[in-house]
Amino acid sequence: MKKKMLLFFIILLTTICFSGCSKEEKTQTEVNTVEVNRTSIDISDVSLNEISNNTIFNNTSSTSTTSNSTKSTNTNKSEELLAQFSTRIYSTDSARQNNLEITSNKLNGTIVKPNETFSFTKTIGPSTSAKGYEEADIYDSNGNKIKGYGGGNCQVSSTLYNAVQKVSSLKVVERHEHSNTVPYVKEGHDAAVAYGSVDFKFKNTNNYSIKILAQASKKYVVVKLIKI
Repeated sequence: MKKKMLLFFIILLTTICFSGCSKEEKTQTEVNTVEVNRTSIDISDVSLNEISNNTIFNNTSSTSTTSNSTKSTNTNKSEELLAQFSTRIYSTDSARQNNLEITSNKLNGTIVKPNETFSFTKTIGPSTSAKGYEEADIYDSNGNKIKGYGGGNCQVSSTLYNAVQKVSSLKVVERHEHSNTVPYVKEGHDAAVAYGSVDFKFKNTNNYSIKILAQASKKYVVVKLIKI
């Protein structure tokens, strides 16, 4: 009888311990799930304007000339921010990221003088492997996704276009939509470019020059227009 009672108590204690441990593990799992979800919410709630305001442009103190536009990456306190725009990078393709960085660096520091017409393709030039460009996704004339050198350039031109749209004294001269939708801007707010065929152009009708600052991080393309 004593052996039966002892066995009963052992089974009872084992059951209580097992139940308690299982409940603790479940609670910890629920906590971890909440933390992961909370992190996702925080990331998705970050506004593009906030990212743009906090972006640091790593400029050098050099000047050069490209085509008819002056290239300058100098900044000073007297310069005035006219507009800025950011677009999110959705692709994780390393070739596209490479192209975004090359084109943004090429565009960065470009100065558009009074009454001058800016040309995106003339400023950036052809996208070739000799310049470091790689093949990434682009759209053909029928809206089919294919591989081509400079894939990603249109995100930079579209980001610039949306910044230009915020300054009424900058007049869009040429702008084309893609043959298919793009994820980084709203429909009808893109600016497709292809050297030798389609371009994005705007005219500076002000009596002062405009400096373009551009940068591509891992998550965003940011363009700022500066009055100088």
